[in-house]
Formats: sequence, structure tokens, C-alpha cells
Amino acid sequence: MNEIVAPGLSTSVLQALPQPVIVIDEDRMVIFVNYAAESFFGASLSVLSRQRLDDLIAFGSPIVGLAQAVAERRAPMTEYRVRVGSVRFGDGADDRIVDVFASPISDLDARVALLFQERTMADKIDRQLVSRGAARSVTGLASMLAHEIKNPLSGIRGAAQLLEQSVAPDEVPLARLVREEVDRIVTLIDRVEVFGDDRPIEREPINIHVVLDRVKLLLKSGVARNITFTEDYDPSLPPVFGNRDQLIQVFLNLVKNAAEALERTPKAEIRISTAFRPGIRIAVQGVSARISLPLEIVIEDNGPGIPPDLLPILFDPFVTTKANGSGLGLALVAKIVGDHGGVIDSDSRPGRTRFRVLLPVAQGLKPTKKTEVAAQ
Repeated sequence: MNEIVAPGLSTSVLQALPQPVIVIDEDRMVIFVNYAAESFFGASLSVLSRQRLDDLIAFGSPIVGLAQAVAERRAPMTEYRVRVGSVRFGDGADDRIVDVFASPISDLDARVALLFQERTMADKIDRQLVSRGAARSVTGLASMLAHEIKNPLSGIRGAAQLLEQSVAPDEVPLARLVREEVDRIVTLIDRVEVFGDDRPIEREPINIHVVLDRVKLLLKSGVARNITFTEDYDPSLPPVFGNRDQLIQVFLNLVKNAAEALERTPKAEIRISTAFRPGIRIAVQGVSARISLPLEIVIEDNGPGIPPDLLPILFDPFVTTKANGSGLGLALVAKIVGDHGGVIDSDSRPGRTRFRVLLPVAQGLKPTKKTEVAAQ
């Protein structure tokens, strides 16, 4: 549809919008979609224009009722936080959470324009910033624990060692238990103290594919030895300005968690992908200007998924799905990613759990086909 959709409104204006827009007629047949909508639904205008809105959107969606109400009332209406499902998204694809703005094209007919504003990224970045605040709270807790608890624990451990040497043989296991539990508490405190380390990190341009291959190599001989790995790397990805050891720690933690979640999953698989996604810009702590986060690294598994009630607080300290977990692993991952000026988010359902890390590119470096990818 290369004509004017409404008086004074050229299709070129709609094509320039980054949000998906579709226009339907009185029979709810699709008569126009912009480029963003073609990308959103994964089909061209020639394909989508042969469908009704009822067939394009999953059955029972409030979007169909919204469009009908707007057509009848000739007045704009909005639905917030609507879950959009479509056969166009393909099997295993996510539903999207969107705000839907519906407006009549004119007072003369029942054509309706629908604009979809995805909420997923905004919501997850907000969640990430909240998690960073929780991590900062742990920083103060770490200082208190180190000063008030570690010194007395040292005395308790020494006394337990002496008891192991002097008590009756049948009491030695109890004394050993005291010593081992003290060691466990000290280890936990040491891990918490990491949150209090605010020293600037040494950074340099890093090929993220080298980091990911190193992580895979470390885990393939251990917890992930029976898991199938698939990679979908963007060979043009520019380097990230980061600390190699810390980035290895981030992705080692994420891939290890995925492998442990797949323990009882037949045909267990972990997919690692990278991509260059220009257009995402956020404000980060300590930086006056908004920065771009075009480097996307995704760790995905086909395990049982994360309980929905834990997803909003997954990166908070002491939150864990493991019976013997400390709940500090993902909190530390969030801290390291934040220290690199990036964000991490997650989404999950049974059969697919995905962690996505967004990082800034090393300053002055742009994607190039000459960027080398680590050998597979």
C-alpha cells in the first residue's frame, strides 16, 4: 500500500516509525503494515495482507476486541501490558508483552490503526537497575560481616581443631562438623565481600567469542560433558571493552547454571548466540550521556525453566533455585555486567530459559567482516 493511508499522513511517515503499525479495514483484514511490523510478525505485507487480524493474533487476545471497540466508537483506545501471541512467531517463540494504541483512521469508515509498543526491554532494564540497588545494599552488609563475624569465627575454628585432637574418637565427627561449617560460613562471607570491591577494573578490547569458547572448553569436561552445544556467532561482532577474567566468570556462571538445570532433561542442549543490535541506548550509573549497548550475547537452554515468581528477583542477592545454593552467583554476574556498563535480563518458560547480556562496544571500534571469531 504505497498511497496515503489517511489525509495528510504519508506511508513514509509510518514506515519511519520504529514501532510496529498495522492498519485493518472494516472486516479486520490487514491492509497495511510498516517495516517494523513486518519484522515484528516475521512476514511481508504481501503475506500479512491476506490475513484477518483474528487469524494473525492468537485466539482470545484482547487486541481483537480493542480493534472492534475502536471501529464502533470511532475513538482511540489503549490496552496496556497485553501478551501478544501469533502463529507468525513460530514454534517455541516468545509471546511479547506490549502496549497497544488503537485509533480510527477517519470518521467515514471503520479502518483502525494499531501501534504496538513492546514493554519487555524497558521492564527488564528497570528490573536490572533495581537488582543493582540490592547489590549495593549487600556491599554494606559485606563490610559488617567481615569486621564483626570473621574474627570470632577464626577463634571458633581453632577451638574446633583442638577438640578434634583431644575428644573421644566417637566425638571427632562432631568437632569436624563444627570446623567445616565455620569454613563454609567464611567462604560465604568472602563471596559477599566481592560486592564491596569498587576498584576500577582493568579493561581492554576483548573478542567475546574467545571468552565464550574458553567457557565452553572448561565446562565440556565437567558438568556439561553430556550436553549438546550449538553456537550462532556473528562473525562481524566488534570487541567489547572489558576484563577478560571477569567476563569469563560471568559466562562461566551462566552456562554452568544452564548445565545444572539440564540434569534431568533428555536431549539437553545449550545454545550460545551473539549478535550486533544497534538502537538500544540506556543511562548507566556514573556516565552522564546515554550509551549504546549493541553487543548481545544469549545463553539459552531447553531445561524445565525458572519459577515465574522468582524471575523478577532473580538477580537479587540470596535468591536461588538450588537446594544448596548461596544465591550470590547471579547477583555477582549482575554486578560485573553493570561494572562493564551493560545490562543482563532473563526470561523463562518450561522448555526454554534464556539469559541475555547487552554490552557496549569498545570505543572507536565498529563491526567489520574482518573481525576474527575464535576457532570452533
